[in-house]
Amino acid sequence: MNANPITPTVPLEKDGKYHGFLRLPHSRNDSAWGAVMIPVTVVRNGDGPTALLTGANHGDEYEGPIALQRLAHELQPEEISGRVIIVPYMNFPAFRAATRVSPIDGMNLNRIFPGRADGSATEKIADYFHNILVPMADIVLDYHSGGKTLDFLPFACAHYLDTQTQQEACIAAVEAFNAPYTLMLREIDNVGMYDTTVEMQGKVFVTTELGGGGTATARSARIARKGARNVLIHAGILRGEIEREPSLMLDMPGNDCYHFATSEGLVEPLVDLGDQVSQGQPIAKIWPVDRTGVVPLEYFAQRAGILAARHFPGLIQTGDCLAVIGTTTASAA
Repeated sequence: MNANPITPTVPLEKDGKYHGFLRLPHSRNDSAWGAVMIPVTVVRNGDGPTALLTGANHGDEYEGPIALQRLAHELQPEEISGRVIIVPYMNFPAFRAATRVSPIDGMNLNRIFPGRADGSATEKIADYFHNILVPMADIVLDYHSGGKTLDFLPFACAHYLDTQTQQEACIAAVEAFNAPYTLMLREIDNVGMYDTTVEMQGKVFVTTELGGGGTATARSARIARKGARNVLIHAGILRGEIEREPSLMLDMPGNDCYHFATSEGLVEPLVDLGDQVSQGQPIAKIWPVDRTGVVPLEYFAQRAGILAARHFPGLIQTGDCLAVIGTTTASAA
């Protein structure tokens, strides 16, 4: 197996607090011996669990980077037992370009795991996490939001897993994160996802969707900051008490939760995020953009529940996700 060329500029096993980079050699037109320098902070204090915290898996999602930048600045070794590895901008090239996928190779980091040590830049990043960082971790928190094309209710989520004990451990960590909504998520395409590679290694995994529209809000940033500390406390790494507020439990019991556009055009939302909908209720219209006087295409809720996600830009293309409906269950707090 080829060795991954990424090297950390900080120690991963030494007590203390270290700011540095994951250095990925990258030869390009303007720098023959250049490198992609992915910021990383490692905080370690003796024996104990390891938490791996990542943001900007997609480069246009900002709650994670905000929360992890602040945590990297504030967290001190004497506050913890164990180790915290913080990577605010996992997909650093995409983050710098404010794009979902990398401008270097056009790849979506969250769809190419386990990656390749001898592959493109994005594949090398995936391979380094898959083979080096994830095996070190006991618990992994990976922040997401809707980016430029989706908007979500702020939720933390766990996945349905084949191993019941692992699923229960993930649910407990997700509930500790304590977002306003807590979701059991059924992925429509989990092949190549970071989530999948972490869970296949038997780790406790927490992920989120905390907003969207290619920005963060004061509220979503607060949720992200609180969640990181809560997860570290839950893992037995950070001393303190978990900060809890009421959290509404959501479920996604089937693929009919997802609604996709079958035409392009101008979206007219008929319900807002968090609204209750009944099966068959109109949730959106899509108007043509090239003429007037044409009847819009109307979309109806495929099941009853709560609108958990929606397409964000005003224009939509055929095949885009238009809406996601979750079903409500009991409170998680």
